[in-house]
Amino acid sequence: MSNQQMTHPNNSTNLADILERVLDKGIVIAGDIKIQLADVDLLNIKIRLVVASVDKAMEMGINWWQQDSYLSSTAKETEIGKENVALKKRLDLLEEKMAKVPTLNE
Repeated sequence: MSNQQMTHPNNSTNLADILERVLDKGIVIAGDIKIQLADVDLLNIKIRLVVASVDKAMEMGINWWQQDSYLSSTAKETEIGKENVALKKRLDLLEEKMAKVPTLNE
């Protein structure tokens, strides 16, 4: 009698492997909710969920976080810079108008 061990094939995938695969390939979940009453739309909700790595998202053309001032320091600097330019223009315009207003001593 030979002493043989019983072996089981190990084809299980752990959570890290699944997550890596999803982030690498990306996954899209989409759904629509529509509530109508007598053929009148009361509520229409479109849900889109994309789960992917940053690299994969940028490959797909999704990069909204780069323009969000809460998530990107460069976007915040750009937003502040634009606001500063707009405020300077307003200040220059007000100073021009004030220079044209006659004073009481004239």
